[in-house]
Amino acid sequence: MNKTILSYLITVAGFSVLAVGVYFIKTIEDPQGLLRALPYICVGLGSGMFGLGMGEIMLRYAMKHSPTAAKQLEIEKKDERNLAITNRAKAKAYDMMIFVLGALITAIALMAIDLTVVLLLAFAYLFILGYGVYYRLKYFKEM
Repeated sequence: MNKTILSYLITVAGFSVLAVGVYFIKTIEDPQGLLRALPYICVGLGSGMFGLGMGEIMLRYAMKHSPTAAKQLEIEKKDERNLAITNRAKAKAYDMMIFVLGALITAIALMAIDLTVVLLLAFAYLFILGYGVYYRLKYFKEM
């Protein structure tokens, strides 16, 4: 599938999910169980997808109308120094995220919030840790 079409599809899907989430927030009077969190998850996911798609569309538009800026952006993307800085910043953010997310899950669990929310956060936390371990082992074997 063409990347431009994919950007438009992500934008439309994100806006749709966002609209469905806002609709559910406004119309459901007394949500029970999963419906207490689902509309807000839809709003967050829809906002992220919409932002990603619109950012990609705007980037393509700017690169199409300014070839010199597009060339400069391509050079900066492939520059080894910028790649090293980006990877180092991601590593620092991951290290901080591990402690912050762990503390957040503990705080939410101690506040006696619904068990579903705590379990969702815990599973997301464990998924992130598992993902990190997988790639650490993969890169260890490669190098």
